[in-house]
Amino acid sequence: MDTILDALQEGRLFELPDNDKTDALQFLAHIIEAFPEVPAGTDVVGNVLKKEEAANTALGKGWACPHAHVPFDEDLMCVIGWSPAGIDYGATDGKPVTIAIMYLVPENQRRHYLREISLLAKALQTYPGLDKLQEVKDLDDIRNYLLDLIDSSKESAGLDTRARMIRLQAKPAPELPVLQDLSNLLVESVTLVAGPSLKPVVLTQNPDLLKWLESADDLAGKIEVDGSYQNGGWRLVRRGAVAYQGNRLVFDCIAVKLVAS
Repeated sequence: MDTILDALQEGRLFELPDNDKTDALQFLAHIIEAFPEVPAGTDVVGNVLKKEEAANTALGKGWACPHAHVPFDEDLMCVIGWSPAGIDYGATDGKPVTIAIMYLVPENQRRHYLREISLLAKALQTYPGLDKLQEVKDLDDIRNYLLDLIDSSKESAGLDTRARMIRLQAKPAPELPVLQDLSNLLVESVTLVAGPSLKPVVLTQNPDLLKWLESADDLAGKIEVDGSYQNGGWRLVRRGAVAYQGNRLVFDCIAVKLVAS
């Protein structure tokens, strides 16, 4: 399960916006599309949704592994989503999905992917703390839960040391500077207020992002219809929306940008 460890180490663990399956899959797929290894124009969203229509990817016990096969060679990658409320995923055991691990499977990584899924499925059958998944309260809890699961796997030879190192990185010693996230994925929270004859109001702490969004054409329309907007280095992804009087909408979004390593 080295790919899961890579995702945890590089900060690719996110709280999912709501309990809607399609929204959750689109959210994770948009993040994968922003990876530097993924060629521009790769339709991860369409790929994932098409495969999900053909076969449900729920593993049971609150887990799912949606995936997209892509026609190029690269490393096996994944992004991890956590749903506090649980997603009505249509799993055969009837349980809502709490953890969705979305894989990007290049041509040269199909065997690697099958082995990883096999190890994960075996771990879900043998891990004694599986029921503790319902007790987690935040992303730090999920991170530690996943590291514990990997530690407990008898097939994780060589991975247990990495898991311990990742856990240590999340707990810096007192009076020492916090270790920097190894990820080159910058994520910012954005609130967008839109309405008829109203120029969209953008709320964000990032001044460069604010400038970019305020200069965007038909920003609110694209977020409402497409669920995302990209024109340059940033990708804005809708997580949810709330309607108010006067046909006004408030969009809860995240902005994702790749920064230099």
